[in-house]
Amino acid sequence: MSHIKPTGSFVALVTPMNEDGSIDFEGFRTLLNWHAENGTKAVLIMGSTGEVSMLTPEERKQIIAQTAKMKPGAMLMYYGVTGNNTASTIDYVRFAKDSGADGAIMAAPAYICADNEAITDYAMEVLDSADLAMGFYNNPPRVKTDLHWDDILKLAKHDNMVVLKESTTRVGQVAQVCAAKPDISIMCCCSPNLGLVVPTMALGGHGTANMTGNIIPQEMAVISKPWETGADAFAFREAWLDNLSMLHFAYSTINPVSVKTLMRAVGLPSGPLRAPLQPAKPEVLNKGLAAFAKLGLAEKYGLSAPKLAAE
Repeated sequence: MSHIKPTGSFVALVTPMNEDGSIDFEGFRTLLNWHAENGTKAVLIMGSTGEVSMLTPEERKQIIAQTAKMKPGAMLMYYGVTGNNTASTIDYVRFAKDSGADGAIMAAPAYICADNEAITDYAMEVLDSADLAMGFYNNPPRVKTDLHWDDILKLAKHDNMVVLKESTTRVGQVAQVCAAKPDISIMCCCSPNLGLVVPTMALGGHGTANMTGNIIPQEMAVISKPWETGADAFAFREAWLDNLSMLHFAYSTINPVSVKTLMRAVGLPSGPLRAPLQPAKPEVLNKGLAAFAKLGLAEKYGLSAPKLAAE
């Protein structure tokens, strides 16, 4: 079966929580509608930004089952399905498909530090497990495993593989994948420190799988638009440079600490972080609030404009 390939801004959503730490499903509904209205083409629910590793298996399935019913329009709904082993990952994939998900994203299981051959075999087994659009998140800082472009291109031949999210620092890796012209969307993390966004888009990438879109969805939609004309490239440059302060803020702590703390401060559904994560310290939050004010986001998005926090 031919699957839709995500392009443009693919936002890794936070998981909104109530004050008692339970999942805020109405918060999810608000965020999904907000993103659909502001140019986000796809969302990833329960990626690392969604604190997925700290959710219980029951919470993960509950989130899939309930949010899949909230799909707003044509925005694609993807789910993080990585389990602690192959069987649990496949279980989440099949549950997502049965619940009406548009797609699923897997990474290497954390902590086990498996070699590339083992993770490539794992990914192929997951891809074989259900007729569902899927992607691979190559994120060695989180899981140590770092697939080579040969491994990625092997996965790209599978009919269910539709998107790569690259989170290394290697422009050469992205170039090799782009040069091979696989039938998948090639995306990267939006971290300005990794520095992949500019070269990925210039080399023909199809968008970004980003975290900062939780705060600046319209701006990330511009940054993530595939380059079809010179005007796209110039619009990208302007948006990238204008929003650098917010991009750097988003990655100033481990995700999603900075973004989730700022979202809460400006009135977006967020709630507390799950322990042991703690909110961003006032001196960190103030950098986000300063960027938020400089960009005029309160007026643009109809959000709160809080004063700087006391340090």
